[in-house]
Amino acid sequence: MTYQIYSQQQLQHKSIARLKQIYSEIACTVEVSDKRCKNSWISAITNYQASKIQKLTPAAPDNQALAQAELDYFIADQAQAVAPEPLRIVEISFSHHEYYADDKLVASISHDDNHLTQRWVVMVNDKELFRANILMRCHRFICTHYKDGSLPVQEKEATPPTTENRIMAHIFNECQNYGFEILDDGIYNNNGVKLGQVGCTDGNWWVKRGCSSQQQYSNSVFDAMRSLSMVDTSLAEPADEYLQYRPLEQLSSNQLQQLFNQEVRSQLQELVAV
Repeated sequence: MTYQIYSQQQLQHKSIARLKQIYSEIACTVEVSDKRCKNSWISAITNYQASKIQKLTPAAPDNQALAQAELDYFIADQAQAVAPEPLRIVEISFSHHEYYADDKLVASISHDDNHLTQRWVVMVNDKELFRANILMRCHRFICTHYKDGSLPVQEKEATPPTTENRIMAHIFNECQNYGFEILDDGIYNNNGVKLGQVGCTDGNWWVKRGCSSQQQYSNSVFDAMRSLSMVDTSLAEPADEYLQYRPLEQLSSNQLQQLFNQEVRSQLQELVAV
């Protein structure tokens, strides 16, 4: 069985999902170091293709096969140079990505809506280093300059805890866009009904709908919040804990009655306990 030989340029235009499919189609056995990193998949595929071509090269010199093998080795080397293994990418949102070496922030990529053409920007220590029209060029800039040691050192205060704060900021901003409210135990709509929870762990966004404990993967904070916005709240009642934090003038008559009933139940329980 024969397979198409993909060049690095062809693979760069593929999505991670398509790269995974190609990896499976060619029965690639090269380990992918970071399955969240697109260039790690590219590196594995090109290395595997190069090794296969080398094995199939006949004993008698075949100039075309040898030239193709050399080209594939070059492609594999380039992919490895562009995608150094230590870097880990954390997708804060569609428009913000952070790059880490172990637990140290190396650089970040943000999206500048105010620029007409080159909207993707590489930032280190809140300073612009590079600007491009596509995200991949910024990714390549970070990986290449990190590998050769020419990337400025990130100051100590920009550490993973900052990422936690940014994650919460993204969730808060999206809640504001939908008119939702964040409490300690989750996200609520303006009627006091719990919609669920949203979070980000190791760069992967997740959502829990309603009172479910089942955690579902989400592509981004936008998709997670959109999922919560579609929760059916027609049969749900506002949580008592939520009503306690709302000003009385903002509560409907039904909510006021529910809060009153809760207080009565609490007093009765105290009397029974005595």
